[in-house]
Amino acid sequence: MSTIKPVLVVAGVRAGGTGAATAAAFARKGYSLALISRGAEDLQALVDDLKSAGSDATAFPVPSYSAPSISSVFQSIHTRYPSPHYAIRAALYNASHSIRKPFLELTLADFHAAQETIVEGAFAFSQEIIRVFKENDIDVDTGKRGFLIFTGSTTSIRGNRTTSAAAPAKWGLRALSQSLSKEFGEWNIHVAHAIIDGIINTPFSRSRFNDPPNWVENEDVRLNAEDIAKAYVYLAEQPRSAWTWELDLRPAHEKW
Repeated sequence: MSTIKPVLVVAGVRAGGTGAATAAAFARKGYSLALISRGAEDLQALVDDLKSAGSDATAFPVPSYSAPSISSVFQSIHTRYPSPHYAIRAALYNASHSIRKPFLELTLADFHAAQETIVEGAFAFSQEIIRVFKENDIDVDTGKRGFLIFTGSTTSIRGNRTTSAAAPAKWGLRALSQSLSKEFGEWNIHVAHAIIDGIINTPFSRSRFNDPPNWVENEDVRLNAEDIAKAYVYLAEQPRSAWTWELDLRPAHEKW
């Protein structure tokens, strides 16, 4: 009897970041990996590293996270991981758009760019994923047809002086996740939202932040991408009698 291989789809992958760490964590659980990101060369380098570690991973570069780009890339994913040999069982929308400016310095283009990546992309991604999940059988161990998680941030629940473009988009992403969780729970589709409340130790963050001093060496004041990934695996494996919609993660000394 042939075995159906589970697939994790991740949108928003950067070396050393949450998307990459989550991909590696799910690969250790036996998942094949469909990784969506901008930046074809960097994405392929990450996939090559995963393959060298024994993972089944494929790069799916996109020019943007617009709805047309997301719809197009899913056609390629279904070709690479066809049913009935594969089944998409888990998905992470981790794409974001970092922009911090005083309100009067923002342009409509800034605002629209945040909305496109964070909200429009998530909407299109969710429609593709949930259509697939509804066709899946219910997993006997977890009671799920599929698991969909969104990566949020502090701005998902709290605006600040320079987040007038990012916060409305992140609030929208959170509202989308809650709406989907309520609508599709009765389909045994688990939808979750994670508030990442703090700085993550990634190459991108290390290139941008130097406050507080020596934050990279101090695990009390920053998050590890690998530890976030462990939390995502925990959510994916929750049984149907005890599902989490929203989980917030922060380092021990984070002020909140």
